[in-house]
Amino acid sequence: MAYDFDRFLRYDELTAWLRDLVAAHPDLLALESYGTSHEGRDLWLVTATDTSTGSHDTKPAHWVDASIHAIELSGTVAACHLLQHLVEGHASGEAAVVEALRTRTFYVVPRVNPDGAEWVLADRPRHRRSSTRAWPWADAHEFPGAHVEDVDGDGRILQMRIPDPDGAWRPHPDDERLLVPVPLDAPADDAPRYRLLTESRVVDHDGFTVPTPRPPEGLDLNRNFPAGWATKVTGSGDHPLSEPEIHALVRAIAARPNVCGYNAFHTSGGVLLRPSSTTADAELPPDDVWAYTELGRRGTELTGYPVHSVYEDFTWDRSDTMSGAADDWAYEHLGVFGWTTELWDVIAAATDHRSPTKIWYLGPTDDDALAVLRWCDEHAPEGHVDWYPFDHPDLGPVELGGWADVGVWVNPPADRLKAEVAPHAAFAVAHALASPCLAVRRARAVALGGRSWRVELGVANTGWLPTEVSARARKADMVRPLLAEATGDGVTVIGGPARQTLGQLDGRAALRFTGGHDGTPDRALVTWLVEADPGTEVHLAAWHPRAGRAEATVVLEA
Repeated sequence: MAYDFDRFLRYDELTAWLRDLVAAHPDLLALESYGTSHEGRDLWLVTATDTSTGSHDTKPAHWVDASIHAIELSGTVAACHLLQHLVEGHASGEAAVVEALRTRTFYVVPRVNPDGAEWVLADRPRHRRSSTRAWPWADAHEFPGAHVEDVDGDGRILQMRIPDPDGAWRPHPDDERLLVPVPLDAPADDAPRYRLLTESRVVDHDGFTVPTPRPPEGLDLNRNFPAGWATKVTGSGDHPLSEPEIHALVRAIAARPNVCGYNAFHTSGGVLLRPSSTTADAELPPDDVWAYTELGRRGTELTGYPVHSVYEDFTWDRSDTMSGAADDWAYEHLGVFGWTTELWDVIAAATDHRSPTKIWYLGPTDDDALAVLRWCDEHAPEGHVDWYPFDHPDLGPVELGGWADVGVWVNPPADRLKAEVAPHAAFAVAHALASPCLAVRRARAVALGGRSWRVELGVANTGWLPTEVSARARKADMVRPLLAEATGDGVTVIGGPARQTLGQLDGRAALRFTGGHDGTPDRALVTWLVEADPGTEVHLAAWHPRAGRAEATVVLEA
């Protein structure tokens, strides 16, 4: 199936595209289902590595997933583009991609939440942030008030304005199509005022009030992870991992202990967000804050997106933080550096500056909203719709129009999708190549006389990160140590065990703190005394749950 990353794929199209891509590259890609969604759809996982240099589980890995939130459809485009980037880069000999697939593995989940995406992409869309499961009321009861829906059946969810002398919105003085907040000193003029809602049905309307209850499908799958899970967090679910999509995702990652890095593709904001969501940087291990800064610097160079701590920069009320998110779980429970990429910033596209970090709470400024409107006029006319009258079944005469959020504020217009997501493939490759990675640097046997030999194996961590990945993982003893073993037909190991524990190895990052007096914290040398006949082959192997497996064979020769 042809796909140029210029539209959003329905589930069946996505499945067909993945199957076609994997079938065309069986030496690099494999497709499997790691579980099923609430509505019974397979949850797809693509494994990408050069199988000629080892199976996926013998190499350090980078995990990417996307579109945990239903309307954040660009994430799936970015994940699919990463897969295409890997296979095309390998075919063309792009050095970084070839090396990454030779020495690392990528695990890519293009759509964590297929059910919600199907609702959003339906011919008559239903606006879903996350899961489609009815919660917290299992009978999906709709409480009185506005429930977001494509009321007029035109395939769009727009805004709905109602004339109201007490309304909080008025036309922008420079463009009456745009509604902006009435200022605090509410001018006494003749400008009309409106009450503003997302296009909705209104259940049990009393003729005067319009509540905005949480919809019957009130879950937020990105609050269902075990990291700091709490009932006070909106949409967190019945308990950690209560939702099949998140239970399956966590089990899939935990079953792959070679995962060394994590990235979730979301929208929007045009930023690279990092943990913690609940803790100040001053309370995190300083080595990890430094490592996040260095990784983020590379991410900014490649994508143009700035880096922000969720707690430090994006939290409105630090006494009431949002926990239960995937990147926090990856860092807190696995000790790997997790990221949330918020794709697309329409304000940055329309102006010379980026969205403020508190835009999720305050919305855009009047000037920024006007700039986006004028940008839409030129680049995405479908992004803002002129107001038109509609006889609402519950409210009577209203006007529909305004922002078509999904295709301009939340996701880029179709003709900008590919350019927006493309740089993030390079960051995924760079992050993967920073992971710890074992390599054999010495393998030899020294004759001691008769049938006795000293066999040596020297291994090195050739990656930037240490074998544990983070200081948090080291301090909490989250990662099992490096092991080495000597085996062979007719080989007897004497004077010690055949399998030895070698601890953990630093990566290149640690050498920044040695003042140029490095030593060899990234290396380990293990020796065995063996008895065997001359000409015998001794197989040497070293392996680490995160840094992969490295092997060598020596022939016993006098």
